[in-house]
Amino acid sequence: MENCKSTTLLVFLLGGIAGAAIALLYAPGSGEDTRRKLREGLDDAGDWAKDRYAETKDCVEGGADKVRQIVSEKKEDLAAAFETGKETFYRGKERLTKETST
Repeated sequence: MENCKSTTLLVFLLGGIAGAAIALLYAPGSGEDTRRKLREGLDDAGDWAKDRYAETKDCVEGGADKVRQIVSEKKEDLAAAFETGKETFYRGKERLTKETST
């Protein structure tokens, strides 16, 4: 969860990868060598993107779990408060009924 990256950093890095690919296209070298370098760069970029996706997924799932836990706790608190209020209402109603009948 502490590995959550900002979108700005992601865009910056993806721009760097695209820039490197363009630089390879304009660099002197054989077509085969350039294609190999591009393929390796794309493979590296794909691995990097998969890692960032996994980190982001873990971050989102961790946040969702935390939200579920908080909602569950608040739901239990609300149910307890409702029951207490209901009991107090019936006790007050009973007391009022006794007082009016005497």
